[in-house]
Amino acid sequence: MKFKFNKESGQVSRLILVLAIIVLVAVVIVFLVMRMAEKPPAPPPEKVEQAPQPVYEVTLGNIKFVFQSAPDKGNRLTPAQIINSRYATYRDENLVTTGKFIQVTIGAQNKGTKNIEQNAWEIENIIDSEGREFEPMEGYTVQPWLPESNPCGALLKPAFDPTPCTKIYEVAKVSTGLKVRVRTGIGNLPNNLSSNKVEEALIDLIVK
Repeated sequence: MKFKFNKESGQVSRLILVLAIIVLVAVVIVFLVMRMAEKPPAPPPEKVEQAPQPVYEVTLGNIKFVFQSAPDKGNRLTPAQIINSRYATYRDENLVTTGKFIQVTIGAQNKGTKNIEQNAWEIENIIDSEGREFEPMEGYTVQPWLPESNPCGALLKPAFDPTPCTKIYEVAKVSTGLKVRVRTGIGNLPNNLSSNKVEEALIDLIVK
């Protein structure tokens, strides 16, 4: 028996294939339209870098260091500004700088339960925003303008009011963002401070 090709069956098959292709294309088009209509995902939130907050007190071991004052004395210290009565007649001329004099007072308080020995802590250099360091002025040159009682590095008794330490610095006119370094020997021990085994931190200054 001979097989007879049915033209109508072939046409139906081609028609079904064409319809299938049309349906497939329609599905793809609908899918693409829906994707295009979707809202794009929100961009990830930008990380906002917060400016570091000023630090006016720090605790190293059992010693709490607290900023107290930092007046700008200008470029001239005069005999009229002398506060140490022992030097009331010591000078009859001005102490002058091409920079500016900053008088810094930092308080040190014992937050522990036992005495902290003398010479276990100190107020060190001023550092500006460019990393320049300025050492405190020492000796008879500046002593007349420092308090007569100036217990820097003194013994600290537990829970007493902060002990003030005042120093005068000769700082460049252009210097801004001033901080002062405070230090104590590890364990608040004077021997560690003298041998440079230390904890240290920076305190921001409000210069007026």
